[in-house]
Amino acid sequence: MSETTNAELIASLVERARKAQAVAAGWTQEQIDEVCTAVGWSVYNDENIKILARAAVDETGMGVYEDKLTKHKNKVMGVLRDIQGVKTVGLIEVDPIKGLRKYAKPVGVVGALAPVTNPTATPASNGLSILKGANAVIFAPHPKAKKATNLACSFMRDALKKVGAPEDLVQCIEEPSIELTQELMKQVDVVVATGGGAMVKAAYSSGTPAYGVGPGNAVQLLCEDADPADAAAKIAMSKCFDNATSCSSENSVVVHASLWDTFRSELQKHGAYLCNEEEKQKLRHWVWIVGKSGHEGLNPVIIAHDATTIARGAGFEVPAGTKFLVVTGTQPVSSEQFFQEKLSPVLTITPCKDFEDGLSLVEQITDACGTGHSSGIFTFKDDYIERMGCRMRSSRIMVRQPMVAGNGGAFFNGMPSTVTLGCGTWGGNITTENIHWKHFINVTWLAMPIEPNRPKDEDIFGSYWAKYGK
Repeated sequence: MSETTNAELIASLVERARKAQAVAAGWTQEQIDEVCTAVGWSVYNDENIKILARAAVDETGMGVYEDKLTKHKNKVMGVLRDIQGVKTVGLIEVDPIKGLRKYAKPVGVVGALAPVTNPTATPASNGLSILKGANAVIFAPHPKAKKATNLACSFMRDALKKVGAPEDLVQCIEEPSIELTQELMKQVDVVVATGGGAMVKAAYSSGTPAYGVGPGNAVQLLCEDADPADAAAKIAMSKCFDNATSCSSENSVVVHASLWDTFRSELQKHGAYLCNEEEKQKLRHWVWIVGKSGHEGLNPVIIAHDATTIARGAGFEVPAGTKFLVVTGTQPVSSEQFFQEKLSPVLTITPCKDFEDGLSLVEQITDACGTGHSSGIFTFKDDYIERMGCRMRSSRIMVRQPMVAGNGGAFFNGMPSTVTLGCGTWGGNITTENIHWKHFINVTWLAMPIEPNRPKDEDIFGSYWAKYGK
């Protein structure tokens, strides 16, 4: 297509979205909530999510069908729980002491980029958060997952029609391309980019306000007081879930030396295969390869594929029932490739001698790749938890939790439910928050006159004057 044709095609989608959004902008909170419930059901009910999960796996070759069912159930219900009873229209807050009133307004038309690793649950989750603010959304699928993402959108459109809402509140580019996605980002009001670094960078360079995500590289720390059986069970489940399609899947674990042997044995109970040095080297040259650009990067054929297939591709066999591969990471961190993000059921573990050594290693690993994303800790010591919270440049820290579920919000923690994780300035993002409904409303602050409350000079400078003089 020519550049003009791309612009015209996107303009037609945006025009339809604006007409639909103008209708939604006049809705009451009750009408918006009814729409969200209807759309939520369309991507939550068993019949539809079976179709979506199968479509996602068949089209992309990534992930695990059963896990995608679980992902839909948990993410959609999590968002519906979070938005229930929340005000996103009209007067949403009053502060009589400060004389402030806050009014919520839609952001308009949102351009939402969906990743190949999560082509159906991402539009389902983000779509609900966007609709909660009375907005319209146009999804840009990954070209290798366009059928699955379009299918999810078709279910949402059917739900809109069922309750008498404009179907064009949800649209999807049917034949996506880099050029069309770039044009979409130029023409909408807000962009939400869930995916790889190049996609996020493009979103921030589009000239349109954007929410993006930073690179993931989730690292757990097992302290000397951790329960190795509990930690192994949670980390194994998290690492294997959907063949590690999520950026929140544990990539590395730093283990206190006193727990090293026990933890490794516990991992084996949950399907781990402990690679020897020769197998590790074979993996090294299979997981990362030199691409057409001449630069080394992740081998696309291993991303979100099963452990047996990855091992066989690397040149060795693993026992039946193997769910994930485990390699021992060596130090220094800067020269160990296996501390980088792998997006596959391959876990790196490395020992530490004490808490300070372990925290330093977690810090080094995340700073090598994944600064701002997430880290976790298995301990019962408040001092350790506090020190990690104060020191880590992570936007989210999970305590004794599986990170694939915990980071994006789960029913066992209070994190907002989402599939889009901000990583702050550390990760090149505008926010450290989980992107959810509050990021898709504009808020007007109305200020009433109040009694002046200017402080005296002494109230502000008194202690300074007493110590240093005027």
